[in-house]
Amino acid sequence: MLKDRPRQEAYYNAILRNRELFKDKIVLDVGAGTGILSAFCANAGARLVYAIEASNLAAIAVELIHDNNLTSIVKVIKCKVEEFELPTNAEKVDIIVSEWMGFYLLHEGMLDSVLFARDKFLKPDGLMFPTECTIFVAPCSLPSLFDYYSNVDGVKMDKFARKLRLQKSTRPEITQLKPNDLLHEGVVFHWMNLMDVSVDELAEIQFKEVVAIQKAGKHQGFCIWFDVLFPGDDSVVLSTSPLSPETHWKQCVVVLPEDSCENLEEKSPIAFQINMKRNPNDVRKYNLEVELLDANLEEHPVPCPCHMTKCILTEAHLKMMDT
Repeated sequence: MLKDRPRQEAYYNAILRNRELFKDKIVLDVGAGTGILSAFCANAGARLVYAIEASNLAAIAVELIHDNNLTSIVKVIKCKVEEFELPTNAEKVDIIVSEWMGFYLLHEGMLDSVLFARDKFLKPDGLMFPTECTIFVAPCSLPSLFDYYSNVDGVKMDKFARKLRLQKSTRPEITQLKPNDLLHEGVVFHWMNLMDVSVDELAEIQFKEVVAIQKAGKHQGFCIWFDVLFPGDDSVVLSTSPLSPETHWKQCVVVLPEDSCENLEEKSPIAFQINMKRNPNDVRKYNLEVELLDANLEEHPVPCPCHMTKCILTEAHLKMMDT
């Protein structure tokens, strides 16, 4: 992850460009890993940083902090944040910093631990880095999966390709799409503010929408990605969109069964529903389901740019009212 430059630069800029927020403050780094974010906070002027790391990476963090002469500021504690206790009579923390995000934001992430730390250790006027999170979804084409195997160096592999697509349609695929693979710029699937979101709200997230694709193409799946926003006057956004530089999170793609794929014209409506629910056997994981709906039966946004007659008439009526 240290080689993930968009990630590194986002945290570096969010912390070091907002030194006034960190000056003389107490910081809690949840899941500190190698300790690099704790070092950023110390270099930004924090007077005390608790670097909490449960794995054996804590030993590396100790070395990193020592080698950078930050031992008087950064205290590395090897434990789960749920087991951590502030020293007797110590004040609560001003800022919580964490790189907790998982695939499509929540899958295999550690947000529950961060929210536990928020509720137990953060001052009422404290800050969270990052503070806002948005999940996006867009219909997409998947030429690398659907087209490549039609002819590999003169050898047809159609049967293999069908089996591969069938397999991949049973579970989300983590891959990097090209910007041109998107059939739509994306709509907001879910938004949350880490200052007030609760663990209970994350048990299940449902979303239903109708979108009009913005270019012609073959609809073969749905692409899901996330952005996180950091606080401060110099606001920094870390994006995992196909339109942004690649990160280790890449994107999550839900592959449609082959008999559900179809060639669509620009402005064709796609109606769908997404359900993201915690796995009862592993609360850090989510089960993700996407269902295609009948665009003729679903309520469209107003205005809707799709080519269905009811939406064309509604848009024309709205324009007449504006004139």
